Amino acid sequence: MRYLHAMVRVRDLDVSLRFFRDALGLIETRRNDYPQGRFTLVYLGASGNPQSEVELTYNYDDEDYGSARNFGHLAFGVDDIYAACERLQQHGVTITRPPRDGRMAFVRSPDQISIELLQNGSALAPREPWASMPNVGTW
Repeated sequence: MRYLHAMVRVRDLDVSLRFFRDALGLIETRRNDYPQGRFTLVYLGASGNPQSEVELTYNYDDEDYGSARNFGHLAFGVDDIYAACERLQQHGVTITRPPRDGRMAFVRSPDQISIELLQNGSALAPREPWASMPNVGTW
């Protein structure tokens, strides 16, 4: 047995790709369109292990998925948590749980899916503006 992917439903594929691909930095590994089934699947992987994927499922027909809090979260290891959070902010993403400890941060996707960022290796030394930045909303 091997881990394949985690699937999340998204309401707007273009907005979600701007978040997961452009802001978060994942790489689109493949895409399958199923017009007869009225959905598209887009698979994304991290550069360090692209075989473990996130599957974005876009259903053509509108559906209420709720707040998605019951999903839990996706977690990604990053080489520099501060640089990752700065890049996300440059893309207009709110850091809901800043990396005050130099180790962990949370953000939310456009569909309110919690994304945890964890510093690879040891935590970085705390620094501003992160050290004194409060939580925003839920994460």
